[in-house]
Amino acid sequence: MKYIRLTKEQLEEMHQEFINFLATQSITAEEWESIKKNKPEVAEQELDVFSDLVWEGVLSKVEYLEHFSPQHMFLFKVGELKISMISIEVEDKGIDITTPAGYKWLQNNFMKDEVNLYSSSKLLSDDRNNDIFVLIRQGASITKGDLFSWFEKFVEVD
Repeated sequence: MKYIRLTKEQLEEMHQEFINFLATQSITAEEWESIKKNKPEVAEQELDVFSDLVWEGVLSKVEYLEHFSPQHMFLFKVGELKISMISIEVEDKGIDITTPAGYKWLQNNFMKDEVNLYSSSKLLSDDRNNDIFVLIRQGASITKGDLFSWFEKFVEVD
């Protein structure tokens, strides 16, 4: 397995897609029930393959990611060859930008000396999707890129 198995809730949400996946392998509903009962290791393998297919589809479409911690915001733009990052750091440890009040403070004070803006970029590896997946496993969320686009006006991004 390349990524991680979808959760039970995610698999339930993708019930129809999973049925279609089984159908592409000529596995009927009755056969699937038999596999789950008599060959659980095969059922596990099918779930893993399906999960990887779903992850590949999702990751291939990712353009932006965000990761927040109490004093940092990391905004990523994923291109074909490189990933660009804007990092926002709040020096005051008493301000937590993961809270509504801290985020509001950042909105009002992002140009002050207590806030540092950085940017950098790096080339993606040969496995772009895995590079994105690593960031997601570290806590990043897929977004539409609104924050990246907004902060891009204030910091030079490669």
